[in-house]
Amino acid sequence: MEPTAAAPEIQEIMSSILLPVKSVHSRFKFGVWITLGVIALFVFITSEAFLIADYPMYHGYRLQVIADRQLLIPHTICGLLALLAGPMQFSSRLRQRHPQFHRVLGRIYLISVFIGAFTVIGLAAGRPGLPGTSMQAAAWIVCTTAAFVTARNRQIVQHRQWMIRSYAVTFTFVSSRVPNLWPRYWSHLGDSLAAVGVIAFTLASLLVVDLALNWRELTTRRQS
Repeated sequence: MEPTAAAPEIQEIMSSILLPVKSVHSRFKFGVWITLGVIALFVFITSEAFLIADYPMYHGYRLQVIADRQLLIPHTICGLLALLAGPMQFSSRLRQRHPQFHRVLGRIYLISVFIGAFTVIGLAAGRPGLPGTSMQAAAWIVCTTAAFVTARNRQIVQHRQWMIRSYAVTFTFVSSRVPNLWPRYWSHLGDSLAAVGVIAFTLASLLVVDLALNWRELTTRRQS
């Protein structure tokens, strides 16, 4: 009878340990999404919103937008859908309460990524930035495809990890625009170095994600 009597005490002790850990994890997750949201809003206000205003620095870019609107419009719409769908895909509460909606949203994210990736390659075709853009689009497609395949195979842990990598690449389309806030320095890099910068943003985002996913294994020694 002793194990039965001790069971409630053990459960109480375990819950007292796990609840603070879960609370810290939730606060960290909330902080990450708030930070990403602020960055996205800041980039939109300080970069993309100038397309509407009569801002001299964007005159050339505005003409490019008009010329490429057949590809740019679907790319922008699909990129925005992927950017907004990502956070909802990572919501454990939404996934548990509405699994069907989670699956539909996942398919929308998948289609948006593929359309966004191929249209951005089309936009970069014939321009010096094509290698960097192609590398970025390829990483986007590979990570998203891996997330879809692992979901179909019911490898849930691996599916979540690949989704995090995929969304990290999705967000590089925002983070890579941060240097545009300093055009005096960024524009002097030239097209070739700008393409290298895009590749660096993509690789850095994937590296940061993998370090975060394996942080426990990197900082904790396994007991023999």
